[in-house]
Amino acid sequence: MSTDPGQDGGHGVPTVPSAARLYDYYLGGKNNFAVDRELAAKIESQVPEIKQMARANRRFLTRAVEYMARQGIDQFLDIGSGLPASDPVHEVARRHSPEARVVYVDHDPVVRVHAEALLADRAEITGVIQADMRDPEGIFADPALTGRIDPDRPVGLLLVAMLHFLQDHEDPYGLLRRYLERLPAGSFVAISHVENETAPERAAALERFYASTSSPGQTRSRAEIARFFEGLELVDPPGLAHGGDWTTDPSPVVDADDHIPPEQAWGLAGVARIPG
Repeated sequence: MSTDPGQDGGHGVPTVPSAARLYDYYLGGKNNFAVDRELAAKIESQVPEIKQMARANRRFLTRAVEYMARQGIDQFLDIGSGLPASDPVHEVARRHSPEARVVYVDHDPVVRVHAEALLADRAEITGVIQADMRDPEGIFADPALTGRIDPDRPVGLLLVAMLHFLQDHEDPYGLLRRYLERLPAGSFVAISHVENETAPERAAALERFYASTSSPGQTRSRAEIARFFEGLELVDPPGLAHGGDWTTDPSPVVDADDHIPPEQAWGLAGVARIPG
């Protein structure tokens, strides 16, 4: 999603809230500005569980990468990676494969600057692309990707908390297919998406608030989210689950103080394999 012209008011201080910086704030990060914190306070007044939702989403990302790595995936493409947070994809992946390759993609120039600084020590296997997620053709042609990702070997594609930033008129299902058709069989895709059936009024409020950011979006029903996985082999169990509950462990040890129930984290998540 391209950055809005004049977003910083010409003085280096953003005047439009950013989805990436809001997410950073929800997770307790420091890479956000007054305009983001002001909107976050308004969101929390109407959607008090927003921080739990972000935490559950982050947990899903970690578990999804761990699962893919256990299946032998050692190269990852993280679309809409956001500002650096604890346990980033490359660290999770390299716990399983020390030479795992990761390419991060985000439209926010602030994300690119932070990520490049963080990844400088392993730049030969970790790259950053500043790009609009609506341009998979450009992303797959970028030297930062072609120099690190082998297109003939399975890839772990991460679209975590991203597709709800596409409205219906932007054809999110078609966009996903444009990504998938560029990946070989045996690749995996991880998707999480805010749903609007658990708390419809708060979901509507979230849409209204994000309409004032550089990344307006659209929540969807379970059936609409499930449609993203059509033609893929959904990992089941757990299938399409609430983010805080997504795990492939048949008997996970759940810390009662750390459990985030669906009514506090109404985002659905799933991992699927490209068949063939």
